[in-house]
Amino acid sequence: MAIRLGNSCSNCENLTASNQCKLHDVQVTAGYTCDSFSMKAELKNDPNCANCARFHGPTCANPQKAAPEMLCSHWAPHNNAA
Repeated sequence: MAIRLGNSCSNCENLTASNQCKLHDVQVTAGYTCDSFSMKAELKNDPNCANCARFHGPTCANPQKAAPEMLCSHWAPHNNAA
């Protein structure tokens, strides 16, 4: 199975920090996409505990040590990008 980025609003350059689409002038979520999708020039690559899906959860490999800005080999990204 191939791994690829989805054409979701979270990867689109038209998305503002307040989750507003600059092109269509509507509030959106990570699940939205459209035919006017325009991929951001670069994606945020900041893997650490604060944006790990396992942070403070039952599958965290290091629950006593996990903290923002730390990284371990069990890091799992959240479903939606920030």
